Order: sequence, then C-alpha cells, then structure tokens
Amino acid sequence: MAAPPSQAGRTARLGEQSLARAALTYLAEPGDPALGALLEICEPGEVLAAIKADMLPGIGPRCGDSTASSKALDRALDHWRARLPGLPDDADITAACRDGIRLVCPQDPQWPERLDELGQGRPYALWLRGRADLPSACLRSVSVVGSRAATGYGAHVAGEIAADLGERGWAIVSGGAYGIDAAAHRGALITNATTVAVLACGVDHPYPAGHADLFADIAAAGLVISEWPPGRHSARLRFLVRNRVIAALSCGTVIVEAGERSGALNTARHAANLGRPLMAVPGPVTSRQSAGCHRIIREWGATCVTCAADIIEMLSPLGDPDIPASAGGQWPMALPTRRPADPGSPPSRDELDPDSARVLDAFPARGGAGQSTIAVEAGVDPDTVLRCLGLLAGYGFIERCDRGWRLRRP
Repeated sequence: MAAPPSQAGRTARLGEQSLARAALTYLAEPGDPALGALLEICEPGEVLAAIKADMLPGIGPRCGDSTASSKALDRALDHWRARLPGLPDDADITAACRDGIRLVCPQDPQWPERLDELGQGRPYALWLRGRADLPSACLRSVSVVGSRAATGYGAHVAGEIAADLGERGWAIVSGGAYGIDAAAHRGALITNATTVAVLACGVDHPYPAGHADLFADIAAAGLVISEWPPGRHSARLRFLVRNRVIAALSCGTVIVEAGERSGALNTARHAANLGRPLMAVPGPVTSRQSAGCHRIIREWGATCVTCAADIIEMLSPLGDPDIPASAGGQWPMALPTRRPADPGSPPSRDELDPDSARVLDAFPARGGAGQSTIAVEAGVDPDTVLRCLGLLAGYGFIERCDRGWRLRRP
C-alpha cells in the first residue's frame, strides 16, 4: 500500500477551509448536530468567523427567535464560544501538523468516503498519525472490538481473527483500548497487516498511556486517528462518540467479547444504524463477559461468527472472498428500544442528558474545580454548567469542596 509522503520534522501547509475545520475541532465536540447541520449549508470559514463574531452562522445577528431550532443553535453557539479563549491561532494550528501528524478534511483525496454516511454526524476533520493511506485501508477493513476486561478466551479469539483477516488482505479497525481492542491490533501487526486505531483523545498523547509502544507500532504500519485535536485528553463520553467512526470506517463490525453494559455494544448499534453487517462471536453461556454478544445475536439479529472465514463470507457478495460488500449496501436490523430505568431511582451515567454527561466528564479525576474551569473544559456556557451542576449534585455524582466541586466518591 502506498504511503503518503512523510511529514516528519516539517510542518504541512493548510488551506483556509482546512484551517477553519481544524479550529472547529478545538471549539466543538465531535458529532455536534448543530455544527454538523451548519457545515452542510455553510463553508467552514464562514461558520468559524460567525462564532468569533457571536453571530448565528448563515443567519446573522441573534434575533431572539423563540423556535426550538433557533434556541438550540443559540445554546450551541454559547458552547462553542466558551472555548474561544483556548483556541490556538492559525500558526499554532499549522504547527500541530508536524512530526508525522497531518489533518484530513472532507473533499481531501485522503478522506474516507464511508464517513460521509454519518450525515450531519460525520467528523469535521480527522487528525492522523502514521504512514498508511486511510481510504485504501478502509476499502477492505473490519472493525473488531470488545470488552476492556477481556478473558483469555476473548483475547485469543480476537487475536486469531485479526491475524487471519490480515493474512487475507483485510485491515483491522479498533479503538486501541485494553482487552479485545489491543488483541485485535496485535493480531494484525503480527501478520504485517494494516491496522487503524481510532482514539478518543489527541493523537500526540494517545490513551491509554500503557499502550504507548503499541500505538507507536500501529503508526509505523498503519494509522492512529482522532477527531480531537492534539493536546486534547480523553473523557468517558468521548469514547462513546468516537465509536460511530469505528463503525463507519469499515465494511462490517465484529463484537468478540462484551458484557451487557460494554461500550462495544454502542459501536454495534452504530454499525446497525448505518446498515453495515453486524457480527458477534459467541462465548460460554456461563460467561458474563459474553452476555452482550449473546444478546445482540438473539435480539438484534447479529450474525454468529467464529472465525475469519465466517466474517469474509458475510462481507463478500455472492460468497466471493476477494470482493468486499459495498459500503452502501443495506443490512436492515430492527434494534430494540432502550428499557426505561426505574423512575424512582437516579439515572446512571449512560442515561444523563448530553450536557450533563459532558459536564460530568469535565471533572478532574482527583481534586476539585471551579464552575468556570468546568465550563471551559466541557465546552458549555455558564448558565448550562450551573444547571448541570445542580442536577449532578442532586443525583449524587458530585459534591461541593473548598475548590468548588469534585466527584463524589462511592
């Protein structure tokens, strides 16, 4: 596979619209529906200029319109403007594209068209580190994901499947996490196959730190990619957001081992919603770590697979193992609606509204933080952070401290 020209030690040139898209990755969280909608009708530079001028992109001055859509856009603009003080200037953004890091935007030759199927939820841009060509890697690729708390059985199966797929010319996409993800990446590397790690943080300081050597190996043979700009740290909600990219990049998704509440099921849902083939590896019926796999086979119509040959058969039309199924092919799958939680009990983290989840993820793991610090880190306006702090305190997630607020320990 031909590799893009190396950029190690030198800075890449970015055009005006690419610079604007790069800036937007600093101001907005990926998958923001308001920004996604604006980028469908406005140029990135126009959107960025409007945010800086406190204007409504494509509309003009705030008009006090009481419609739901205008109110939502107003709130979104407040969120984006809250991060303006930390926005690097054009020179610093350009300087971030050095030492092997590069930026890829929609309409660039290096942009994988499969991501366009995410519609308004497609990435504003992607930050890449590595030598592989992303569109070529994605042409014949499989997402292999699963639990971080993998059993020996799960790690072995993930590694074997990835290695066998790699030997047959398929690239492996995963999330770089401990457990199944790491086993899948390593299985691909053993066979010198291309593997792509999709991160929930900046590519300059990938998480988890314990996988520094693994990420270096992935970048040398494949790609480490992210929607978040260099310097951005991971947060719990960001892992769920990035899962849609893992699902969208590949021809199909395989869940190797996952419990009932595993984040891998979130990736599975994205794959199903995109109409991509969804597969799962069965485990022992007594294993809680495989309960999620059994559930999506039973309730979601996922295909039971046990080896690379099963996966290739699912992804290849008319049984031809050399031809991947079209990314546009539809694999209808009726997904069950989420069962409501007990109305008398506080919500779990997964059931929080998006703003509250973003604020909760902005808290430091240790110590406290003030309201303004939390607002900037979460990318929300002061009124929103105040509302969310009250809700989170009432639900028992946080408590007051001498520095402002801190996570409440169980």
